[in-house]
Amino acid sequence: MALFRLLSCLAFAAAARGCGIPAITTVMPISARIANGEVAAPGSWPWQASIQDRSDWHFCGGSLIQSQWVITAAQCGVRANDHRVILGVSDRNLQLQDGQIMEISKVIVHPQYNPKTMSYDMALLKLEMPVTVNDHVSTVCLPTATDLFPSGMFCTTTGWGLTNPNDIGLPTKLHQASLPLVSKSECEKKWGSSSIISDDMLCAGGAGATSCLGDAGSPLVCEKNNAWYLVGVVSWGTASCNLSIPAVYARVTQAQPWIDQTIAAN
Repeated sequence: MALFRLLSCLAFAAAARGCGIPAITTVMPISARIANGEVAAPGSWPWQASIQDRSDWHFCGGSLIQSQWVITAAQCGVRANDHRVILGVSDRNLQLQDGQIMEISKVIVHPQYNPKTMSYDMALLKLEMPVTVNDHVSTVCLPTATDLFPSGMFCTTTGWGLTNPNDIGLPTKLHQASLPLVSKSECEKKWGSSSIISDDMLCAGGAGATSCLGDAGSPLVCEKNNAWYLVGVVSWGTASCNLSIPAVYARVTQAQPWIDQTIAAN
């Protein structure tokens, strides 16, 4: 009974913190010299999800935005019957010990997603049951459609993607990197005329760290009013994970009305 009370208190404390407030505070170094990020402390990003197939192969990331909803990239091609969501782990080798393995009941791709242009590269995953909120699993805040996150602001991306484009396999430990947001005009200069950065996209990085293969669907979060907000969903970048060219993220503020309407209708 005492153990039950302790676990209940921990769950209540986690829920009482609200969205975007990890139990473990991570101080991100604001530096342009981060090379491919660093290992994240366990529990520091409790909304981070790993999307895997039935053989435990991680292929995309995601973010817990409500107790029964995860957002990821549409390009990941998540299928309810073939894939599942793992939450509450920073080391994927320990997922059976520490993680919550959640089945997916529904996959809803943004209706304007275009795989050729990568516009609106988002999908919502409804879990078969709500997660258990605790110190290692909790939600990230969603911005409103009018919230502003200015270029030059340092934000954080996390994921299990390659830490070096020449690596053979993905890391088992969650990595984090501090990235500056980049204006649309500056991003287009970096990419050149061959790439179109549309209003539903957001650029970040190009200053010594970047998202890479295996990070698709993972979060880009910015801190505001002492809480972390999901500003972008990892979408695309250079094939070589070039550290001097910004990566491109699906802009969450642009899709916020669709997110709210979709969750309400399902």
